[in-house]
Amino acid sequence: MAFGLTGGIRQGYNELGTRAGALTRGARLTLSYGSVCGVEVFFRRVACAGVLFLCLALGAEVASAQDPVPPTRPRVGFELEANYPNPFNPETTIPFTLSDDLFAGGAPVVVTVRIFNLLSQLVAHPVALAHPAGAGVEVRGLEYTQPGRHEAFWDGTDQSGRQVASGIYLLQLTVNGQSGTRKMIVQK
Repeated sequence: MAFGLTGGIRQGYNELGTRAGALTRGARLTLSYGSVCGVEVFFRRVACAGVLFLCLALGAEVASAQDPVPPTRPRVGFELEANYPNPFNPETTIPFTLSDDLFAGGAPVVVTVRIFNLLSQLVAHPVALAHPAGAGVEVRGLEYTQPGRHEAFWDGTDQSGRQVASGIYLLQLTVNGQSGTRKMIVQK
């Protein structure tokens, strides 16, 4: 196993005022395994793990030449709130908020709510509560014309009408092609 460091280490203070070491811009930490005897590999792995742990414990950070400033998350104009109750058995309410920004052009907003299992298989589409198209309409490409807080409802059944098993499910809200996801727990 080879251990290498190109570049250098810069000492200074981080934003919390704590002394910290950081790899300088363009520094690269390299770990690679070679074919040597098992005992030597073991001790080299332990040594490399110790160096990595020490760097993390000192608050070391890697400075990237390509992205010196971390990217900010763009404002998407909606919020997927936590479903309630959570954990639940067998049904839950799913609140979400559509901001005024989404309706600035005057066009309706297209909303889809989907529930997936941990294998990323589609389980169900919840239904809208208090929607102009009527109660009980699946939130699948459903148009909303007003900003504000809206709600969907899931009765804990799959697309075939069977009760789902206890476990973790993923709730996905898609608004005009942008998505947000939350975790839900069915507990029986």
